Amino acid sequence: QVQLVESGGGLVQPGGSLRLSCEASRIIGSIYLMGWYRRGPGQKRDLVATMAAGDRTEYSDSAKGRFTVSRDHAKNTVYLQMNSLKPEDTAVYVCLARVILGDDFLTYWGQGTQVAVSS
Repeated sequence: QVQLVESGGGLVQPGGSLRLSCEASRIIGSIYLMGWYRRGPGQKRDLVATMAAGDRTEYSDSAKGRFTVSRDHAKNTVYLQMNSLKPEDTAVYVCLARVILGDDFLTYWGQGTQVAVSS
């Protein structure tokens, strides 16, 4: 069973920074994308940032210019560096990995890590 374990969440003041990490283990197949979504209070899960094969990145409009997604391919780990955090960034940040296994494309989700931005 694939495991995605997130870490790095917490409470931070507006304008502060956090770095999230997510390590994938027990992967069968080839990871072609890893990244982050978030789910704010009473909201649906929305894209934050992803990095696909060839290090192609995609960011939400709210993340552009403030957040940076990166990967350590050898460690099956994805990071999210978040700067200039705002109260509206408060959410549960959830890691995902998309895997190619034969002809199948599989998506796995982590449990999430809470980020709270408040003074």
